[in-house]
Amino acid sequence: MYLAKVFIQLKPTVNDPQGQTIRAGLRQLGFASVDSVRAGKYMEIRLDEPAEKMATEKVREMCEKLLANPIIEDYRFELELISAD
Repeated sequence: MYLAKVFIQLKPTVNDPQGQTIRAGLRQLGFASVDSVRAGKYMEIRLDEPAEKMATEKVREMCEKLLANPIIEDYRFELELISAD
């Protein structure tokens, strides 16, 4: 069994209104040194796959078909072998 930790973020060229709102809020709270914020998504997905290569292929396919919008978002993921509970 594998645990996929998926990180999805807007591409650097895409405007991030949520990040701008968070930045403004932090600055209003006195965190003047905050220069920029980029917001993203984080997911954990457990996969019952026999091999790391298969798990990697499945997670990549999930990201490209549903989890990330490849036009405006980049993604990366980490796989961790876990025991089946």
